[in-house]
Amino acid sequence: MNFLLEIGTEEIPHWMIPRAVEDIPATGSPWTGAQVEATPRRLVVLADLPERQADDVFEHQGPPVSAGQNAVQGFAKKYGVSVDQLRQVETAKGPYFQYREVVPGRPFIEVLVELIPDLIRNIYWPKTMYWTGGKAGPRFIRPIRWIVALLGGDVIPFEIAGVKSGNLTQGHRILGSSSIPVTTANYESELRKNFVILSAHQRREKIVTEAVQLGAKIDPDLLETLTYTTEYPTAIRGDFDRGYLELPAEVLTTVMKHHQKYFAVESGPGVLAPHFVAVMNTSGDPEGLVKKGNERVLRARFNDARFFWDVDQQKKLADRIEDLAHVTFQAKLGSYKEKTERVAALVKELGGNEHAQRAALLCKCDLTTEMVKEFTDLQGIVGGLYAKAQGEAEPVWRAIYEHYQPVSMEDSIPATAEGQIVALADKLDTLRGCFAVGLAPTGSKDPFALRRAAQGVVKILAEARLEYRLDELFSGALREFLLERMQYYFREVRGYKYDEVNAVFAAGTGTLADVQDRLAALAAIRPTENFEPLAASCKRIRNILKQAEFHANGAAVKSELLEAGPERDLADRLSGFVRAGETDYFKRLVAIATFRPQVDLFFDKVLVNAQDPNVRTNRLTLLSTLLREFSTIADFSEIVTSGDMK
Repeated sequence: MNFLLEIGTEEIPHWMIPRAVEDIPATGSPWTGAQVEATPRRLVVLADLPERQADDVFEHQGPPVSAGQNAVQGFAKKYGVSVDQLRQVETAKGPYFQYREVVPGRPFIEVLVELIPDLIRNIYWPKTMYWTGGKAGPRFIRPIRWIVALLGGDVIPFEIAGVKSGNLTQGHRILGSSSIPVTTANYESELRKNFVILSAHQRREKIVTEAVQLGAKIDPDLLETLTYTTEYPTAIRGDFDRGYLELPAEVLTTVMKHHQKYFAVESGPGVLAPHFVAVMNTSGDPEGLVKKGNERVLRARFNDARFFWDVDQQKKLADRIEDLAHVTFQAKLGSYKEKTERVAALVKELGGNEHAQRAALLCKCDLTTEMVKEFTDLQGIVGGLYAKAQGEAEPVWRAIYEHYQPVSMEDSIPATAEGQIVALADKLDTLRGCFAVGLAPTGSKDPFALRRAAQGVVKILAEARLEYRLDELFSGALREFLLERMQYYFREVRGYKYDEVNAVFAAGTGTLADVQDRLAALAAIRPTENFEPLAASCKRIRNILKQAEFHANGAAVKSELLEAGPERDLADRLSGFVRAGETDYFKRLVAIATFRPQVDLFFDKVLVNAQDPNVRTNRLTLLSTLLREFSTIADFSEIVTSGDMK
């Protein structure tokens, strides 16, 4: 039967809606595989449900068939049935009586009456509110104004927060009717007649199609925002004075995107045109009133930006360093001036050139500017633009401009060497400082965005291939924190298998560039025929050494104790491998893989646990040396082989 649940509300904040859409099927609901849709004013579940629950069957084991009549009758009486209703079943202990009880499933509408109110209350929201009944009343993200709940042709009767379920929905707040009778069959079409596009996908496509036709450059984040702030989106194009194009494009696009929710228009790649595209939550603007209103508001915002630019230019960035003493970075870690001094010292320690050191001193100065106070998303970018306008060298202003990058795993790292080292030092200082004063993230709480800073450190080290040894950069709890992010990066971002990542990290970290090279070599050699059997042999060697509690402690294999045949052949082969000193990781792994025949023959023909203690120790030393040489690139014992699956 067709099922429809619509929770009608006051406007829900756009950024909360996608999480709620994902959460609804996970609230313990009976509508597995349901279609979940949402607009700012409604959450909707559409599903196909059975008319009744499935019958429950309980098989109650009774006495053995050989038991007396009284026992059998007592068992039947316990369940209120006659002996004739029992059946005999074969068990491991012989034939027994059994009563098979069938409990008819309930009508599904009865189940939904009980379930839906709790399911609505259990939808996850970052914040909720009371709007009826005080603190004793129900909580939800916004006041619930109407509820549609239908199974087939029947209303599912329940009440929540004083609102009774029914079959009446509401259309668009301005363009639609406030009382629309619906069925499960005509629900979406009735909404469409009343200017509500239920499907987020369809709203998104409508925005893209119309905005692109008007010349908009589509910003994915803004597109998602507009999708969940409208029920009937319509794009219009507005204009602004060409004189505003004298301001940097970054300033103009930030004002348009973050403050007005407009798409920018380009006349060519990276070249702004004096137009914008706005998305209305209505069907059109025949008299151009909305267009004029948007143009008027944008003109005021651009005037503000031009004023801030002109005022800020009256004081150079270098003259603002002292002003940072009055801007708190963190109560326990001091001001931004103190942070700047630490970052500059760290850049020098990391080998940054004079341009990088200059950029480090100036990189936070834009926090004192009027532009950044008004448009906080432009911090760093404004600093770079001001440094450029004030005559700083290109490597300096570019490093300032990009030192907040990357802001996510999807973002790119700074393009210049100076930008990379300043960004690394800035993030590293934040991590070191916060961990030192006990501000490490706990659970989902991360007020200083340390996880994001750590991700940025990992991306910069890996993708810029910086030759800093990890043990020199991090220690203690911070090192473990960073290692988790590194492993995540190579698994989820770079796509290496989890056991390959474990194997390489178990062999040591060094630099992330080195880790990356070893992972690439390991992944390339893994499909070859000798790899998995050799990995299994490494597990066997490790287990043998562990059981024997053996540690070579730098001891060398004694040639005179080697037995002719497989043992000496393996030892000679290993000696030649060590002398060759192959440094190319792939070639080294290829050579290691070819050891398989000698290793297999050794285990087939040689008794490691020899009676002679000197021979036994020598053989364990041989295996320990073999494992050590094999594990310089990756710990093969961490590799999951087919034998591990059995």
